[in-house]
Amino acid sequence: MNILITGGTTFISKYTAEYFVRKENDVTVLNRGSRKQIDGVNHICCDRMNTGSALNGKHFDVILDITAYTEDHVRALLDSGVTFDNYIFISSSAVYPETNVQPFCEDQQIGFNSVWSDYGMNKVRAEQYLLSRVPDAYILRPPYFYGIYDNLYREAFVFDCAIADRDFFIPQNGEMKLQFFNAADLCRFMEIILRERPVQHIFNVGNKDLVTVREWVEMCYKAVGKNVRFVSVDKSVPQRDYFCFYDYGYSLDVSKQNELMPDTIPLSEGLREEYEWYRNNTDSVYYRKPYMQFIDENILCQEN
Repeated sequence: MNILITGGTTFISKYTAEYFVRKENDVTVLNRGSRKQIDGVNHICCDRMNTGSALNGKHFDVILDITAYTEDHVRALLDSGVTFDNYIFISSSAVYPETNVQPFCEDQQIGFNSVWSDYGMNKVRAEQYLLSRVPDAYILRPPYFYGIYDNLYREAFVFDCAIADRDFFIPQNGEMKLQFFNAADLCRFMEIILRERPVQHIFNVGNKDLVTVREWVEMCYKAVGKNVRFVSVDKSVPQRDYFCFYDYGYSLDVSKQNELMPDTIPLSEGLREEYEWYRNNTDSVYYRKPYMQFIDENILCQEN
């Protein structure tokens, strides 16, 4: 296939570009050239909001739009002069209001979520605008992504705690549920969509099984080869000051995805792979948060 991927240099878009190059597709990436490109791609160097003539007259079998966060992002690409046969947009589970019945399913109404706020509403508007222009586009709504090339300080934070043999400060009893999806499984599912052309065009994607915060941390420590000692933190301490997820548990119904792709990478296996990558690429995690500093200065100091 002749594929256009927006982004191509960080986390999901980088993994996707690499995945489809390995499958011997003709892959073009669209980005500003601020980071190293992966081997084997064609590079269009420009901002997606100002492509000029870079895409005018170009045709692709599919656009994999991974970096659109707003309606304007989608509009700019569609108005760039590019043509295509298929379009897959990576949206977000943040489009579901937290007041919806869980697990969230694809036919529920989307709208404002007070936890995700503008991020979620921007994805809602991006979806709506895309469908107004490309009614047969595919839209995927993932939970939390993880895997190699992850540049967010989530698994990396727990890995760092394990490497330093630190106690792990967990919100309350650690029973909040989390749902994940590996970058590799996302690519597999997009490949299935392009091959099968399912009638349904909006899919929740993610692992079928949820895990508690406690289970997730235990798996991260085990990936490093360590056992974890937990310290429970009272609800009065703002969770996002010392922990890498909001105090918001939710679940997606991924039964429609599972009809097309019944198996996903076991979380423990995916975390081991991510740690093996991270231990040699610690500088690739750009957005480090001072969780440990907050714990040392605000929780441990009070305890002592």
